[in-house]
Amino acid sequence: MADKKADLFSLDLPADLKRLSYNQCDELCRQIRALLIKTVSKNGGHLASNLGTVELTVALHRVFESPEDKIVWDVGHQAYTHKILTGRRDSFSTLRKEGGISGFCRPDESEHDAFISGHSSNSISAALGIAYANKIKGDPHHAIAVLGDGAMSGGLSFEGLNNAGKSETNIIVILNYNEMSISRNVGSMAKYLSTLRTKSSYKRTKSAVQRVLDATPVVGQPVKKVVKSSKNAFKSMLLHSTMFEELGFEFIGPLDGHNIEELEAGLRAAKASKKPVFVHVNTVKGKGYAPAEANPGEFHGVGSFEISTGNPDVVSADSFSTVMGKELCRLARADKRICAVTAAMKYGTGLQYFAKNFPNRFFDVGIAEEHAVTFCGGLAAAGMIPVFAVYSTFLQRSYDQLIHDLAIGGLHAVICVDRAGIVGSDGETHQGIFDISFLTAVPNVTIYSPSDYQELRLCLKKAVFEEKGIAVVRYPRGKEVSSCGLDTIRTTNYLSKNGGNTLLVSYGRLYNNVCKAANMLKEKGIICDTLKLVKVFPLADDIADIVRDYDKVLFFEEAYTDGSISEKFSAMCGNVEAFNIKGLVPHGDPNALLDELGLSAEKIAQTAEERI
Repeated sequence: MADKKADLFSLDLPADLKRLSYNQCDELCRQIRALLIKTVSKNGGHLASNLGTVELTVALHRVFESPEDKIVWDVGHQAYTHKILTGRRDSFSTLRKEGGISGFCRPDESEHDAFISGHSSNSISAALGIAYANKIKGDPHHAIAVLGDGAMSGGLSFEGLNNAGKSETNIIVILNYNEMSISRNVGSMAKYLSTLRTKSSYKRTKSAVQRVLDATPVVGQPVKKVVKSSKNAFKSMLLHSTMFEELGFEFIGPLDGHNIEELEAGLRAAKASKKPVFVHVNTVKGKGYAPAEANPGEFHGVGSFEISTGNPDVVSADSFSTVMGKELCRLARADKRICAVTAAMKYGTGLQYFAKNFPNRFFDVGIAEEHAVTFCGGLAAAGMIPVFAVYSTFLQRSYDQLIHDLAIGGLHAVICVDRAGIVGSDGETHQGIFDISFLTAVPNVTIYSPSDYQELRLCLKKAVFEEKGIAVVRYPRGKEVSSCGLDTIRTTNYLSKNGGNTLLVSYGRLYNNVCKAANMLKEKGIICDTLKLVKVFPLADDIADIVRDYDKVLFFEEAYTDGSISEKFSAMCGNVEAFNIKGLVPHGDPNALLDELGLSAEKIAQTAEERI
């Protein structure tokens, strides 16, 4: 292709990428960044991480043949450029919108998406499985895992590395090092990778020596062979071997992650190696957009914002997360046993206040939810009161530890389950609809589900000081929306009697929709009573007595049906019809999704009217 300006929207992608000059590639990368900023500023999404991987993605698709070569992205919030280059450029404006393309990789969306990617640290294991399958089938193509350095704080990454290095398969692991995951990376691995980032002296010296020897007639090539045969000693002198080489990988890097020519040279060397290769790439998170470069954590996952200033359209006010974080600080001032734990989500869970006020009792363990729960077990065994704040979707990763390291020993730990219920635009991998199902199957678990800030404060205090075993407080994303006007705040059940023969039951934020539905029905002359559960598990002993007085009982629940509270409620009381979530929920606006699930106030009223 002639060296004229590349036009993102006129190229046949990804095929035309291989025909571009390096100058054209640089121009294409500028256009991709502009499209990323424009789209995410309107739709929200993951910005800084995607701005950092533009050149890397272009280089990958120039060197490898997707979808025959399988690129496995570790958490798809690095893969927006990949989507643009693989058939979703024209639909990119629908990113994270209902009916549009997903914010994460989905094989059912494109053959170029090799594996589902919503949770961190799974890419090496998945890519190794693909590489072994290729080896068994005699397929010479490569499996490439692309992960950020934050993912290296997750134990699953090390389990994958341990098996991949000695596998003798065509697997390439690319570490995109930018010193950030969501919060700034912590721990020994982050420090180790930081030292590798600065050890470019080895790469520069090796290249310089080879250039000199190549230019030396007669003597050059024989000496170069000697140097090559003793490269391990040469490397040990300059850099020492990396832990990745000790695990069996050929190590390439560090490479400049924003220099396509250098990236291609490294990737072609990895492709030619025909053995497990680890490629270390240095990038700048937020590259090309000054506000994101200056504040990569704030621009990791964002709502809509003003491009010219980087300011969000709506400044976030108090939320369940911040109320929890501030209340935990208040409790911690009175009791020095309280510790706070996060898995790389200090700001997302509201624990930044605790970290500032009680740094000696605050622990960010990195993207390691399994370790976080067992670590809480250790704290509890030594007499502390650990509080682990975690998104519902990420708590799924800790199931064995909840049972083995907390429940069996009867240890007291508090789990603050943030983002419980429908969360919206992140889709199936992030909807918080399974925590009720798996937590209620664990012995020694108590679950609170407050619907507003005052209940949250009271439930947190009860969970910390009065419960034993695993005490869970679950709450939704965002702000409180209370429309029930209850006069008292307590953690027991609320029964609102209006003289009806039908009882509407719910808990958490969904109870507000039930209240609205009851008012809508009242305007039509249909009277319903409502029952609000706050301590949702175990169910209170008086539930059966309450239900006995009603002809119809309708239970509405923002949780997965199997193992749900409504299932247990029905088993206790009988004569209960449950309305909950019966499958995976795609991405979209939370209110629209609740309506589609029959859980909006309007749909609840409609359902109740039909049943009555």
